[in-house]
Amino acid sequence: MTNRSILRKLLHLPPSQSDTQRPVPLWILRLAYTLPWLLLPPCLWRLPFAFHFEMGMQNQGTMPALWMSIPYVFGLSISTELAALLCIGLVRRWGEVAPTWLPLIGGRPVPALAAVVPAFVGGLALTALFTGVPVSHQETLTLAFGVQENVVFINGWWHALAAVCTAPLQFWGPIVLVLAFAYHLRRRAPAVDHLGEGAS
Repeated sequence: MTNRSILRKLLHLPPSQSDTQRPVPLWILRLAYTLPWLLLPPCLWRLPFAFHFEMGMQNQGTMPALWMSIPYVFGLSISTELAALLCIGLVRRWGEVAPTWLPLIGGRPVPALAAVVPAFVGGLALTALFTGVPVSHQETLTLAFGVQENVVFINGWWHALAAVCTAPLQFWGPIVLVLAFAYHLRRRAPAVDHLGEGAS
């Protein structure tokens, strides 16, 4: 294993070329591998809440007991990263053919709809949950489920930190939709090898 391949593994960088039946555009490959890194700041920013540290927020009400908040917050952050990593399957071979170590389905082709439908539904749900549109000068956001007032912070530094750390969540849903659409286009087209010749 070369130093470059070791570095790619450690930093979770995209491979130099795709291993799928049809080549994945380089920008799509990079987008999929960027998603876990993009969601890391909100996941880390969320962790202090598990220990009742409110990150400069005011009037947040009563926090649940530690035995509830710790597994909930850590579970939410871990689930977020796992979901982002799962999206890499939309640009890799294991998203088209199930890995051999999986029981029952190992080595079998993955039906395109089995990946596309959950990805589109998930992308739409994430867009509705996290993508807000400002509706006033007071930074009030309107979401699919109603109007949400911005939280009050102790000072502007805490507000800026929260804004920077949580901003990437707005891109999660749209990125998943882009990856799902690219996967759909790639899977429905005739298979070609990486030299651009049609498969026999």
